Amino acid sequence: MRKKLLSVSAVCLSSSFIYASHPGNHINIILIMADDFGYECIGANGGEYVTPHIDSLAKKGIRFEHCYSNPLSTPSRVQLMTGKYNVHNYTAFAKLERKETTFANLLQEAGYTTCIAGKWQLGKEKDAPMHFGFNKSCLWQHTQKAIDSLRCDTRYANPVMDINGETVNFPYGSFGPDIYCDFILDFIRENKDRPFFVYYPMALTHSPFISTPDSKEWLPVRSSTYKGNPIHFADMVKYTDKLVGHVMNELEKLHLKENTLVIFTGDNGTSSAIISTLNGKPYSGGKGKTIDSGTHVPLIVSCPKGQTGKVNYNLIDFTDFLPTICEAAGINIPAGLDGKSFYPQLKGKTKDIRQWIYCWYAPQQVCDEKATVFARSHRYKLYRSGDFYDVQNDFNETTPIPRQKMTKEQKHIYNSLSKTIDKYEKYAVLRKEKK
Repeated sequence: MRKKLLSVSAVCLSSSFIYASHPGNHINIILIMADDFGYECIGANGGEYVTPHIDSLAKKGIRFEHCYSNPLSTPSRVQLMTGKYNVHNYTAFAKLERKETTFANLLQEAGYTTCIAGKWQLGKEKDAPMHFGFNKSCLWQHTQKAIDSLRCDTRYANPVMDINGETVNFPYGSFGPDIYCDFILDFIRENKDRPFFVYYPMALTHSPFISTPDSKEWLPVRSSTYKGNPIHFADMVKYTDKLVGHVMNELEKLHLKENTLVIFTGDNGTSSAIISTLNGKPYSGGKGKTIDSGTHVPLIVSCPKGQTGKVNYNLIDFTDFLPTICEAAGINIPAGLDGKSFYPQLKGKTKDIRQWIYCWYAPQQVCDEKATVFARSHRYKLYRSGDFYDVQNDFNETTPIPRQKMTKEQKHIYNSLSKTIDKYEKYAVLRKEKK
């Protein structure tokens, strides 16, 4: 069955593309992002799940302790791909405004060959992936709906996806995550002699919670999107890790590992249906919530000639990925971004470290009045409402600290975070005026 699926993919890979000139000795870049995959899902972070390949990536690279996304899928993806906070450019769930420039656009213009495979959910126009800078694409939820006529999910068993804009219905017994990964492996082989960029927004581990081909009870039938037995979640995590291993093994086989920047992260917190264990204690998924279990995600990076076996405790957020990728590629970082490149940190340098993180979050009713807005440091979080929390000691943010009970240090941090929120309020005002 596997060979049959690859032959189907090969037919769809035959489209020709015009590549820009070779940009010298630029490194290859692979960005892998698991879906609904919180910080607690990685063994190296103290989680209970079996993730040997990702753990190995951490051991040989850098593991970041404080990377924060938005609490939900599309808001995180828009922020990640554009380097801007949602207050600037988020207009609707499952949409990326076509006027935006993504990291793929920038790399493509610099001569990189680019590929995306996995979950799209950013616009149904047939040319959308190409418009946003991807030469090749293998995507679920591109031009087609996320569910079939029986309202069952189409990303896993017997998937429906678009390959380079053309819809393919894969046969019974096929497994979507294998197809996305095989597409990427083929792309890497085809472009091993030129600089490439791979963006791999995985389908795993989003619900439905299904068995995988490695599960004892594997059954290739579709399930309703928000159903499934959470008992299968551990198998989904394990399969996620396996696919990361496939990518790393291919780089090793092709002698590309020493010239490829590999970044692994998750788009937001784990589903609330999942209760995991982190450092020996129960940890409930917080997807959709602005508390840490909804926004704290893994970040593990392997960088050519970078640090190895290190743990980084600096703040990172999703606006930082685009400028980091640009700096790694040796191209100019565009003006007007909110992100800070953490590429120097991969080399052991400590200049221009982020001191705060900002969030504007209104995924469905996209208006400033409905937005949850906050700024945070490592320990403290201030909401636009004025609620101020010590998240280190109040993880679920149940008891805001009143002004009259704040220490001198807390008042100083409160004022600093308040200035950060105020900095972006003018953009919130502009959003209101455009309505």
